[in-house]
Amino acid sequence: MKSNIFKYIFIIFVIAITIFAVVKIQSDNEEQADNNQENVEKEKVTEITLGIASFDNINPIISNNKNIQDISRLIYEPLFTISSDYKLESCLAEEVAKQNATTYIVKLKDNVRWADGEKFLAEDVRFTVNKLKEIGSIYSSNVQHITSIDIVDDYTININLDQEVPFFEYNLTFPIMSYQYYLDKEFNSTIVPVGTGMYKVSDVQSSYITLVQNSNWWNTSVKPTLTKITINIYSTIGEMYNSFKSGNIDLISTQNSDIQDYIGTIGYAAKELKGREHDFIAFNTQSTFLSRSEVRKAISYSIDKTNIVSSVFNNRYYTSSFPLDYGSWIYQEQDSSTGYNPDQAKQVLQDAGWTYRNKFWQKTENRRTQRLSLNLVVKASDSTRVAVAQNIKQQLANQGIEMNIIQANDEQYTNYLNNKNYDMILCSINLSLSPDLTTFFGSNNLANYANDEVNNIMNEVKNTTDENVLRERYKRLGEIYKNEVPYLSLYNNKFTVAYSTSLVGDVAPTWYDVFNNIENWYK
Repeated sequence: MKSNIFKYIFIIFVIAITIFAVVKIQSDNEEQADNNQENVEKEKVTEITLGIASFDNINPIISNNKNIQDISRLIYEPLFTISSDYKLESCLAEEVAKQNATTYIVKLKDNVRWADGEKFLAEDVRFTVNKLKEIGSIYSSNVQHITSIDIVDDYTININLDQEVPFFEYNLTFPIMSYQYYLDKEFNSTIVPVGTGMYKVSDVQSSYITLVQNSNWWNTSVKPTLTKITINIYSTIGEMYNSFKSGNIDLISTQNSDIQDYIGTIGYAAKELKGREHDFIAFNTQSTFLSRSEVRKAISYSIDKTNIVSSVFNNRYYTSSFPLDYGSWIYQEQDSSTGYNPDQAKQVLQDAGWTYRNKFWQKTENRRTQRLSLNLVVKASDSTRVAVAQNIKQQLANQGIEMNIIQANDEQYTNYLNNKNYDMILCSINLSLSPDLTTFFGSNNLANYANDEVNNIMNEVKNTTDENVLRERYKRLGEIYKNEVPYLSLYNNKFTVAYSTSLVGDVAPTWYDVFNNIENWYK
């Protein structure tokens, strides 16, 4: 009996030891995990370094430097900003409403302070607009149609225009300057302005600028991780590229399509986006041959855009099918291009009564035979676009469509555009942030294109804010663009953001905001 008792005691003792060991191990593991987490937190670097070449000044409405415009969005804020899908979003303004064709009322946020502690007020907006109209600024075009701003109260303004501007709200994306700050200061490049943004300027030297978190920032729902941003200043782009290659800069952005030639292809991560430079062919829909939709369609089917991008641009551009296919919310996941299809090009012409003879398409009407022959105007001073024209000429020749290239000097090219005395013209446009397509479908457009349905759509979209209606109407514009072919979109340039692989967080740049999601970055 005693032996059994000792046996049970021994078993209980062993179980107790085992439980103690398990608990101890678990405790040690949890303690180790906590220590590891503390080490991770301690190792997190909350400072990054950027770079600027050809620095002029830190004031974004005076500077003409694209990198300054990008960095300035961390320091200064607009009334409205642009989301990653190019939708208008509230920033310093709560809302905007169109009162009539030339009047807008804007309600401002009432909880915003400048970095120096002063309140943000309606007078700041009027002051900024007046300065933009007074000086030559990259943002001057945003306010060119504003005749006056009436202050209703500290947080309400009326904006008056000299004419109706479709999607005018998208122009309210310029940085706002402080009226109070400049009461006793000259408005020039030597004065560092105060902002309302996530960061503020703490130091400006000849070789660098330092930004730190703005403790007065109104957006308390966002807690930025980075505590300090150093901006190194370089005399040349090449010097900045070399510094990036050496690991002294954490991020650079550029529209230079040859960027890989300077920084290589390894040792960093990169995001490539469609830029705003959009090249296209405008067909004169009133000319002899191009007034016929089958001819415009045949040309569209005959041109391989991928071939152009590959042979002329070494695949450093993106093919394009519509002016808004760069990721705009209003026009997504659609294809408004007829697409490269040489067999379909032949079929379209045959169905319309054209005959392929002696390697050329021709048509007999009223006992008169005409060969399908067209002129393409291109700016002679732009060697790259001349090369594009020559590529197109060869592609069309392979399809039996004769095309002559007119290389016009700058003045002649402008006259062609103004007088529209061309069959086709190779154009390039810097697309605006707004989805306005007046250039393509408005009165006096480059294609001499007239369509009652399009006119109705253009009037409808400028007078509605209903997103479903806008998507539906723009979808219809895309269908007309494809079926009627007044233009042929060719390609967009690339915008590249290269960054250090040590940079942690979702680096998700847009053309408008290179530092999108910066609040979550660290190293």
